Amino acid sequence: MGAAGGRSGFYVGLGLALASSAFIGSSFILKKKGLLRLCRRGRARAGQGGHAYLQEWLWWAGLLCMGVGEAANFAAYAFAPATLVTPLGALSVLVSAVLSSTFLNEQLNVHGKIGCILSILGSTVMVIHAPQEEEVSSLESMAEKLKDPGFIVFAVCVLVSSLLLIFVAGPRYGQSNVLVYVLVCSAIGSLSVSCVKGLGIALKELFSGKPVLKEPLGWVLLVCLVICISVQINYLNKALDIFNTSVVTPVYYVLFTTSVMMCSAILFKEWQHMVLENIIGTISGFLTIVSGIFLLHAFRDMPFTPDLLPLFLQQSRTDLHASWRSADRHQSCQHQPLLPSEDKGSQSAEEEEEEEGESV
Repeated sequence: MGAAGGRSGFYVGLGLALASSAFIGSSFILKKKGLLRLCRRGRARAGQGGHAYLQEWLWWAGLLCMGVGEAANFAAYAFAPATLVTPLGALSVLVSAVLSSTFLNEQLNVHGKIGCILSILGSTVMVIHAPQEEEVSSLESMAEKLKDPGFIVFAVCVLVSSLLLIFVAGPRYGQSNVLVYVLVCSAIGSLSVSCVKGLGIALKELFSGKPVLKEPLGWVLLVCLVICISVQINYLNKALDIFNTSVVTPVYYVLFTTSVMMCSAILFKEWQHMVLENIIGTISGFLTIVSGIFLLHAFRDMPFTPDLLPLFLQQSRTDLHASWRSADRHQSCQHQPLLPSEDKGSQSAEEEEEEEGESV
């Protein structure tokens, strides 16, 4: 990261990314509650093309929360590399999963909790081994990178695949497969991150006194960012309305992170000067996150009761002993336990007293 300036930028980007995850994770819950309220009222659902959610204040609260989170994320990209900021989005999965189990009565079993922990650990490993991006200090250098043939091919592939998902796969499989609409959000989101990075550079130049407002590239990036965010919001609402929040959030995170990492590697050449240790650490951290997300998603409906645990891990040993005693009561008399020795002694003493009384 360099000296004091790089170190301070690292901590600023880290703090903004953490705040962004908290706000974005909460926004999913608010939006989902707003969509559920509309569904109970019998209004047209977002998954069926309706836009009644625009009249629901809870949905607007979720949008505001997401706006704050995206603003913090925007600022984080201006201070730190994209591959450092993006993996911290796993914390939004944790926030969303915990809040959905609390406020939406969605199940979060032990597999989901382990998945959340793995996501945090994987994010930590990725942050430690985050690659360094090539220095982009001006809009001129950003324009040169945007003209790179590799990035142009990537952008064209993203746009073509998104159009095919929207107009071909969406009408057929959008109501039954969560990947359709989430893939659209993730692919377009990778381009929005590039726009955010360019606008962050433009803002830095603006604050330093350069005539950035006269540069057409800044306005082009702003228009592209608005279009990308609008597409993301529209299809993310459709996915949230059709599928469970605990499904949409982790799948969206995995696909979005993968898309951003690919886009950043092509545009900013982040992986070009990495040593083998950091490459292995980054890949391992990402696979750890994917494993955690898989646990959170694949086993969400599987019940996990204390009876499945070994006896020494169960919560209460007294409950187990009580069950044994109740089972013993139903056994035959020949299997009943013998009387304690003191009981037999007291019984024999009573018999001797009775015999003495009769002899008198």
